[in-house]
Amino acid sequence: MDVYTVTVGKIIPTNAYFYIDESTKHGFLIDAGDEADVLMKKISDNGWTIEKILLTHGHFDHIGAVEKLSQKLNVPYYIHQNGRQYLTDANYNLSVCFGEPIELMDARYFVDGDKISLETAENTALKVLYTPGHTADSVVLYDEESGIAFCGDTIFKSSIGRTDVPGGSSQQLWRSIEKKIFTLPKQTVLYSGHTAPTTVGAEQNFWQKI
Repeated sequence: MDVYTVTVGKIIPTNAYFYIDESTKHGFLIDAGDEADVLMKKISDNGWTIEKILLTHGHFDHIGAVEKLSQKLNVPYYIHQNGRQYLTDANYNLSVCFGEPIELMDARYFVDGDKISLETAENTALKVLYTPGHTADSVVLYDEESGIAFCGDTIFKSSIGRTDVPGGSSQQLWRSIEKKIFTLPKQTVLYSGHTAPTTVGAEQNFWQKI
């Protein structure tokens, strides 16, 4: 599986990730935040088949292109079960503060511990790790075999997610980081919503020095 990053968003630049099995050209799109046409061109140019759109949480800068891409690609989109309120409430997903309100009604839901596999590569799976704190629906999507985790806004390179938003809790955030992220192998690569990749070991070392 290979990771391709496309940074989108005119208001807040946000990393959208394509997680692709190059042997079949099938994969997932993670956090389709904005600029659906840009993401669609990336898919078309590479001849990829996106099986599912996966969301790490329901903030506007991670969901803005979901509806258009879901319809164009004819694929479902998934979020943690606590994401229902974020997707359907423009105050919770913060889009009401940044232009046109976003409301998404057709999501499918996963829970902590679920494994999401490709139809063409069932042995390749992303495990859902529930990591509340930045939001009440935040998750990390973890591929143990490849040593890769998509973290949304739970943790960044040398930083962590903000908690002064609906459903945020600094206590929960640190508990999530310590229990769900810092317990992963140190070499695990962390792909976040807004920074360059880092590793579990690098972040442990950074925070131990503060």
